Order: sequence, then C-alpha cells, then structure tokens
Amino acid sequence: MAAPGLLRRAVPGRFSAARLRLLMALFFLALAIPTLVLVREAYSQLQWEALHRQRVLAEAMAGRIDRRLSDMINVEESRAFVDYGFLQVTGDAAANTVQRSPLSNYPWAADIPGLLGYFQIDARDTFSTPLLPRDPAEAAAHGVSAAEYDSRRALQARIYDVLSGNRLVAGSAAATAAAASPSMPAPVGVDESETLYPQTVEEPLPEAAFELFDTLTVKGSRAPAGTLPEAGKRQQERAPPRGLRKEQALQAELYSPLSGAGQAPAEVRVTLFESEVAPFELSLLSSGHFVLYRKVWRQGQRYIQGVLIEQAPFIEQLVGRAFRDTPLAQAATLAVAYRGNVLAGFGGTAGVYTVSRAEDLRGAPLLHTDLSVPFQALELVYSVQRLPLGPGGRIVGWVAAVLALVLCGGIYLLYRLALRQMALAGQQQDFVSAVSHELKTPLTSIRMYGEMLKQGWADEAKKREYYEFIYSESERLSRLIENVLQLARMTRNELPLSLSPVAAGQLLDMLRSKIASQVQRAGFVVAINCDTTAQVNVDADLFTQIVINLVDNAIKFSAQAAQRRIELSAELLSSAEVMFRVRDYGPGIAKGQMKNIFRLFYRSENELTRETTGTGIGLALVQQLARLMGGKVDVVNCRPGAEFRLVFAAVDSAGQTSR
Repeated sequence: MAAPGLLRRAVPGRFSAARLRLLMALFFLALAIPTLVLVREAYSQLQWEALHRQRVLAEAMAGRIDRRLSDMINVEESRAFVDYGFLQVTGDAAANTVQRSPLSNYPWAADIPGLLGYFQIDARDTFSTPLLPRDPAEAAAHGVSAAEYDSRRALQARIYDVLSGNRLVAGSAAATAAAASPSMPAPVGVDESETLYPQTVEEPLPEAAFELFDTLTVKGSRAPAGTLPEAGKRQQERAPPRGLRKEQALQAELYSPLSGAGQAPAEVRVTLFESEVAPFELSLLSSGHFVLYRKVWRQGQRYIQGVLIEQAPFIEQLVGRAFRDTPLAQAATLAVAYRGNVLAGFGGTAGVYTVSRAEDLRGAPLLHTDLSVPFQALELVYSVQRLPLGPGGRIVGWVAAVLALVLCGGIYLLYRLALRQMALAGQQQDFVSAVSHELKTPLTSIRMYGEMLKQGWADEAKKREYYEFIYSESERLSRLIENVLQLARMTRNELPLSLSPVAAGQLLDMLRSKIASQVQRAGFVVAINCDTTAQVNVDADLFTQIVINLVDNAIKFSAQAAQRRIELSAELLSSAEVMFRVRDYGPGIAKGQMKNIFRLFYRSENELTRETTGTGIGLALVQQLARLMGGKVDVVNCRPGAEFRLVFAAVDSAGQTSR
C-alpha cells in the first residue's frame, strides 16, 4: 500500500503515472508467468494422467478382443480333420458307428462373428463343405429334410462363389459347382464306379489349391482405404513361429465292391489314418471376406480346410460393440486395419464412420497394436479426439480462473490505489504550500500593522482600520487552524462528539452572530430564513463550523459576483428530514468538478494561477463532519450561483427520529 509513497519519496518529483504503469506491468508479469507455468504444468499432468487412463482402457479392450479371438482359434485348432466332413466315426473302429460331424449342424453353432461357413478342398482340388455329403442320399438318411437341404445347398453355393470369385477354387466352374451342389435324388442303388466320391474336375488344373492359398499372403488384401506406415514389418516381427501337429483319426467312406452281375449295395468302410495339421492362417480376400484356413497332409496328400468369415459383421460384433461399451467411445476413435490398410472405423455412439485415407484418422495417437497369431495382420488403432480430464480438470480450470481474476483485479486495484496515493501525495504537498501561504500572508500583514501601531505611525482614524484588519485576519487564521486541528483529530478518530436535539431555528440564530462580521467585512449581505420548528440531532459547535466553512467558501468564490448575497434557510421535507441551504450568486461549479470538490486537498484552481485563498480541506471537512453526525451534504448549481444542501433527520425532544 505504501510502495507508491516510498517510491515517490525515493525519487521526488520524478515518479510519474507512466512509470507506475511500467512498474505494475513488470510486477504483473513477475506474478503471472510463474502462475501460468504452474497452471500449465498442472493441466499437462492431468492431460498425461487422462491419456494414461485412456491408454489403459484401450489396452484392456484390445486384451479382451485378443482373448476372445484366442479362445475362438483354440476351438478351431482343436477340430479334427474329419470334422470338416459330413460324417465321422465314433467309438471303436470295429463297430463302424457313423454319425454326423459337429460342423454339419445348420445353422452353424460356432462362436465366430460373421461366420459364413466351413469348407474343404481335397488333394484333387475338389470343393466340399460339412453341410452336405457327396452323396445326396446320405443327407436324407441322416435327417436332412428337403427344405433344409435346399438351404444348405444355397449356402454351400454361396461359399463356393466367394472362393471361386477369389480364384481359390481351380478347374471348371460349372463342373465344380454341379459336383458341390447336386440335386437331392430319391435313395436308390448306386450305379457308379468303385467309389461314390466322383472326380469333379473335368479339365486340367492350371494351379493346385495348395498353391493358390500360398499366394494369399501376396494378393490377400483389397484396395487400401487408408494405409498405416510400416505395419507389416512390425507384425512379422511379433508373429512367433508355429509348428505342425500330428493326429490320428478314423474316417468313414462309402464303398461299393464290384460283383459279376453289377454292384452290391454301398457299405461304410472305416479307415484309420494319421494327419499332419498346420496352424490356422488368416487372410483377407479381394471380395472383402476373411478366410481362416489351415493346411493338412494326410497319407502324402495335401488338403485345405478353412472358415469363411464376412468382414463387416465380424468387425462390428468383435470390435465395434466392445468399443462402444467402454468409456473410450466418448473420447477416442478406433480404426481396424489389415496389413496397414484401414478397413473400418468407430466413433463411439456414431457407429461406423467412413475412412477414405489414412489422414482421416485424426486426433492424437493413443495406441497402435495388433492381435495375436493368426490374427496378427489385424491392427487396432486408437486416436484421441477429446480428452476428458475429469473432476481434476474442472478444479484446475476454476483455480486458474480465480487466480487470473485475483491477479488482474489485484493489480488493477493496486494500480488505482497507487495513483490515488500519488495524487494524495501531490495534494498533501499542495496543502503544505497552501497552508504556508495562508499562514504567512496574514501573519505578515498582522506583523506590519502591529509594528505601525507600536511605532505610532498611524493616526486615530487609521488605528481603527488597522485594528479591524488585525482582528479579521486573526479570525481567519483561527478558522484555518481549527480546520486543520479538526482534520487531524478526525484522522486519529479523536474528535469529541456531543449530539443533542436542537431546533433548526435556534441553529440559524446562533449562526447569525457567528458569521455577521465575516460577511460584513467581505462586503456581502446574508439572508436567513427558517420555515420549520423541527429539531435535528447534531453537535451545535460542529454544525456551526460546517456552516461557517460553507459561508467562507461562498464568499471566496462569489467575490466577483454582481449580487454579493448569501442565503441561509431551513425547511422540513416530506421525508421527515430537515434541509439547510447555503446559497451564493457566484459563477457556480463546473459539472466536471462537482464530484471532486468534497475530496480532501482538492482545489478547483491551479496553485500557480488561483485567485482565491484556501487550503482545500474546508469542503472535505464539511462532508466528514456531516456524515459523523448522521447527515449528508450535496451541491447543486442554481442560476446564478451554487447551493450547498445539508440534510439531517428530524427528531423529537428525546432525540428519536420522528419517522
């Protein structure tokens, strides 16, 4: 608070408002910069913690998806070679007990999202599925109705169309399709060659199925929607090597031994064989379907067994639903990619969004991970769009706002206070100069006239004039000294106050004798008028000092007025208040100064050019004394002149307000 005064004393006469603003600006920066750094660090820490929480959620979600896929692939890996046929042998081989394989159930019972169907391509590149046997008669014999047969046949044809469309089934399309989906005949004797599994390929194979599936790693992706850089290399580094497993199984075959007269009825022949089964591999076909396949070697012959999966439902059920069920959906987006090519994206409640290029994956990277083998080619790419900071973020925001408000408001108030202190210091200097002038001038005159009277240089007529002048100047000095003493006592809260009910007319009668000589010597006339008998609760001496100061102020500022007249009046207002008026007929008060004339040490004239006497404490003392006694003072301009108004509450003889 005292800093501006100290600076002013340290650099007298040189500390300006511009330098104060510079000092306040430096002080503001000295506080604001560390505060800003502190808030920013706290906010960054919250951001890091929030990002870490989101990353933990993303890792947990990726782990759940990975575990589900691992469980799914473990089930598929455990399937025997014979499960991919329509029939399989159970129990002892000698019993020749045949039943339908688990994969022949329709609809599919496997827990694979988007499952389209199972298929097998044998050593002769013959396509088949567990849905139907090679012999349509066997379907009816094992409980497949005609309607269900048609549904199975349609699904088998669809699976074949997908594989053939991706060039994974070689040979004559018409012949293979006819063999894969024969019409269901009535069960009759079989008039075929040794086996009821006919060779369906009627043309030379341009490329074996084994070799066709070997090319999936090269051509097994669709046109890229968006490319993630260097994803394939990272996946290859993560994918651990997997070996073959061996299994022994019984397989049932329909067999018709030849006879001289023709063929005997079909019999079931059970064969025990050993197979080498490779782990499953995943590829994305040009049609957009996923194919999960494995290679099998049986008695030196090679087979392909696999699962055909539709991409959209697979990604939606496996990833989309899991993503939208987590808090991540409110803050991040998730893209699913295959070998660096973006397949689909999820934006929380908005569902699947369209990705046309890798740049569409906007937002800060959160997590980029791929899945376990054989799904290592699938990548999950999380990006943060909006990072919720939680309750801590709101607290930091409120603290930052409060700090900014306190800092800016405090600096502004300190600046305003410093300006006031500077102005007050200037006014105090002016006051000292004014008091010195007000004391020195009359004392010089009093001393001069006193010496003249002492030396006897004045005749009798002049003596009376000199005595009057000495008396007048002494009274003015007494009023000045009394004002200064009153101000000092008020500043120290030592001003004695004795309030008592006094009639308004009695107060004006007391004032008549107090101001008569003062007004007369100044060449003014005073008119006193009281229109009320109401009483006010005041200190009579302090009230008299107030009015004397107002009269003295009126005399000083209307000395050049055409009408040298001062009016004192009192009246009772409708609000049960008594208003005292002191009016002059001078030039009035400028509008820009009316709010300032009651300020301590304020003078409407420059010290170097002023024509009136005074110290600038009279009107400030008037206002403070009026407030001390429960009253208020105001000023209005009249035409001509100015009128000061003192308002006190009317009281009864006991000192209680009459309202």
